[in-house]
Amino acid sequence: MTVIVITVVVLLTLAAIAFLMRGKTRTTGDRDKIWRRRLLSKNEQPMYFRLREAFPDQVVLAQVAFSSLVNSRSKSTQSTFDRKVADFLLCTPAFEVLAVIELDEPNHKADAEADAASDAMLMEAGYQVLRFDRVPDAKELKAAVGALPVPRPVQAAAD
Repeated sequence: MTVIVITVVVLLTLAAIAFLMRGKTRTTGDRDKIWRRRLLSKNEQPMYFRLREAFPDQVVLAQVAFSSLVNSRSKSTQSTFDRKVADFLLCTPAFEVLAVIELDEPNHKADAEADAASDAMLMEAGYQVLRFDRVPDAKELKAAVGALPVPRPVQAAAD
């Protein structure tokens, strides 16, 4: 009887240790392993340089968090954009956003509804959104940006 109790206690202890150690194989301390990422994908890099070529007097920013562009008092609304990133911003030298530019990668699997929701959110905040499925030439970019209405100035929200 004692052998059975000891065996059960040992097995339960091993099971508890295994449970506590699950997912710890890739960790450093108490967190998952981290690694470097490419700032821009191989498809986004030519788009960045094309934007710089087409708009040499403007500021081009890449990989800008939506949370730097929009805000809300509601935490539930903030959670709809807190992990989203705009591919590019085309700005004046005073950093007024002229356009948010999205480049849908060839492996872009997000559904059109998610893209439309992101675009609608940005447009609600007063941004103009341009979406491309390939890197356009400089002439196409200038025409697309030139066709946009003049952006409205940023107004500080009452905090």
